[in-house]
Amino acid sequence: MDPRAVKTAADVRKIVKERKLTHVKVGVHDMDGVLRGKYLHVDKFLGALDGGFGFCDVVLGWDSNDQLYDNVTYTGWHTAYPDALVRIIPESCREIATEPGNLFFLCEFIGKAEALCPRGILRRVLDRARGMGFDVWAGFEYEFFVFAETAFTVREKGFKNLKPISPGFFGYSMLRNSVHAEWYADMLKLGETMDFPIEGLHTETGAGVLEAALRVTGGLEAADRAALFKTFTKVLAQRRDWMATFMAKWSKDWPGCGGHMHMSLWHKGKDVSAFHDEKAPHRMSETMRHFVAGQRALMPEFLAMAAPTVNSFRRLIPGFWAPTAASWGVENRTCALRVIPGSRKSTRVEYRVAAADGNPYLALAAAIASGLWGIEQKLDPGEPVDGNSYAKAHPAKAQLPRTLTEAAERFHKSKAARAMFGDAFVDHYAATREWEEREFRKHISDWELDRYFEII
Repeated sequence: MDPRAVKTAADVRKIVKERKLTHVKVGVHDMDGVLRGKYLHVDKFLGALDGGFGFCDVVLGWDSNDQLYDNVTYTGWHTAYPDALVRIIPESCREIATEPGNLFFLCEFIGKAEALCPRGILRRVLDRARGMGFDVWAGFEYEFFVFAETAFTVREKGFKNLKPISPGFFGYSMLRNSVHAEWYADMLKLGETMDFPIEGLHTETGAGVLEAALRVTGGLEAADRAALFKTFTKVLAQRRDWMATFMAKWSKDWPGCGGHMHMSLWHKGKDVSAFHDEKAPHRMSETMRHFVAGQRALMPEFLAMAAPTVNSFRRLIPGFWAPTAASWGVENRTCALRVIPGSRKSTRVEYRVAAADGNPYLALAAAIASGLWGIEQKLDPGEPVDGNSYAKAHPAKAQLPRTLTEAAERFHKSKAARAMFGDAFVDHYAATREWEEREFRKHISDWELDRYFEII
C-alpha cells in the first residue's frame, strides 16, 4: 500500500501489517516548529489510533534549547509537567526516506493543549476560511545555507569561519548545481518520497545558500510539507557530514533567509479563484484587495508569528531583500506583500516578511487569519508601492516592530489576534517570545567584548 494513500485508521492498520513493522515513528511540532518525536512499539501505536496517547506537555513549555519557560501558566513546575493527549493523523503517513520501509506519522495535541497546538491553530484558521466560503491554497519557499561542517565542528569553531559547500556569489548557478548534482538529486528524491515535492531548487546569492520552492497544495498540507522539508533537509545534510541551517541571518556578511509563503483563496469546493478578476486593476478581485489590506493592517501586530526569534529581526533591514514596513506592491520584491497578477490559476499574494526560522503552521496561520480579517472588515489596501519600498516614507502604523520584545507586546495587546487565535494561545505565545528575548539578553556578545572591554 502506498503510504500517501492512507486516509483512515483502518488504512493505517493495513499498511503497518503489510510492512511487518515492529516500531513506528511519530512526531508533534512545538511552539518553535521543532519536530519532537519518538519511536512507538507497533502494539502501543495501533492501540493509540482511536484514543490517542500521552506526550509530555513540556514540549509546549520549553524553548528550542529545551530550557523551561518561567512565565507561562499552561504548564510548568506548578503543574508537574503531566502528559497531554495527542492524536495520530492517519493521512500524514509517509515513508521515511532515510529509513527505507519505516513509516512516520504527524500528531496533534488535543484536549486542553489543543488551544496551544501550532497545527491546531492553523487548522482552526482554515476552518474559519471554509466557514466564509473559501478554500486556501499555499506554497512555501525557503532559503537556507549548507556547510561542509558537522554538529561537532561548528561548535569546535564557535560557529565562526565555517566552510560553505561552495564559495562566492553564485545565484542560479548551473555550475554549482552540476558539480553538486548528487546532493540536488538526493534532495529532489527526498521530497518525492516524503511527499513534500520540490517545484524549484537553485542556488541563491551567497556562499552555499540554496532556495527550494515547494509545490502548492491545500493550506494544512502545505504547512505539513514545509515543516517536514525543514527537518528532513537537515537530516539529509547531516547524514553526509554537512549541515543545513534555516537561521534568518547566520552572518552579517551574507543575506538573510526568507520563508516566503504564496497563497490564494478559492471558492469552496469549486475550481474558481476568489482572487482573480480579469477586468480589475492588476487582475485583483475585491476579495483579494480586502485580503491584502488585512494582511497589511495586521502585519505589525502578528509579526511575532512570522518572525519568531531574536535572529529574525537581524534580517529585517533595508537593502537585503527583506521588508521593513507593512507595504504591498505589484510584482515588487521590496515590499512585505508582493501581489502576483497571473492567470486564473496563478494570481496570488506572496507574504515576504516571514523568515526561514519561522514555525510554518504559525506563520501561515498569521498570514491567512489577517487576510480573512481584512475580508470581514472590508478593508482597502490603499495604493500599491511603485519602485523601491525602502526609499518610501511609510505611515507610522505600517512600521514593523524592531525587536522580538516589541513584536510580542504588540501581539499580546492585539484584539484581532485574540479574536482569531484565542486568549489562551495569545497569552502563551507572547510569553514564549518575551522569554526568547530575555534569554538573549543574558548573554554577552563578541561585539560587546571587542567594543567595550578595554576602551570603556
